[in-house]
Amino acid sequence: MAGDERTTGLSVRDTDRVRTLTLARPDALNAFNEALYDAVTEALHDAAADPTVAVVLLTGEGRAFSAGTDLLEMGERITNPDFVPGEHGFLGLVDALAGFDKPLVLAINGLGLGIGMTIIGFADLVFMADDARLKCPFTRLGVAPEAASSYLLPRLVGRQNAAWALLSSEWITAREAHEMGLVWRLCAPAELQQVAGEHAARLARLPISSLRAVKRTMTEPLTRQIADARERENRAFADLMGGPANAEALAAFAEGRTPDFASLPDGS
Repeated sequence: MAGDERTTGLSVRDTDRVRTLTLARPDALNAFNEALYDAVTEALHDAAADPTVAVVLLTGEGRAFSAGTDLLEMGERITNPDFVPGEHGFLGLVDALAGFDKPLVLAINGLGLGIGMTIIGFADLVFMADDARLKCPFTRLGVAPEAASSYLLPRLVGRQNAAWALLSSEWITAREAHEMGLVWRLCAPAELQQVAGEHAARLARLPISSLRAVKRTMTEPLTRQIADARERENRAFADLMGGPANAEALAAFAEGRTPDFASLPDGS
């Protein structure tokens, strides 16, 4: 199991063969720091290996699903030579998502940014509160896409919807997300957990062997393309992280101002 919620930022609950993972850093809008990346990665590994778990339901506590990577920690990682990364980190979580062989259901209860949106590419069913919003903030942060989103998002929503989401760093409303096929069902906020939980429970009553077989036959053809997309994204991300645009974005975030990319010497 994932460990103490106070230190990991993750709560874990089992009900009727459904394991519910709740991101529990509400004061940080459930942003992923290294401890939370490790906790969710280990929780997915545990759920995959546990014969009493048929389905995983992932949601968030408070007014956010997840604000993505913790930018304060990202800034420290860049500037502090003594920064100690987690055991798994972001890449380990994406590995776990890509390899997870049981149904993964999301209940997006609020704001979803970065990995809080791109995780949708690895989910099997996505429920979303009708007042929630999503954003891929990569260009706003001066970095590149992540989590094979450059491949998975166009498959889900078409090239132009994906291009706008990835290029613009603009918010996507719940209605827009539903219309473009990014999420399956919209729910009133007060009903989200119940509706998502009921659907997860319906799946969990079915044989795990069959659930795994269905998922495997759907995902195996994508394995090579996902790996290639991640390799391209990781190279681009490494090239841009800590560069002028990323440094300006992180400085602006820490100072509570709008980044000024136009003033960068090379125009990047």
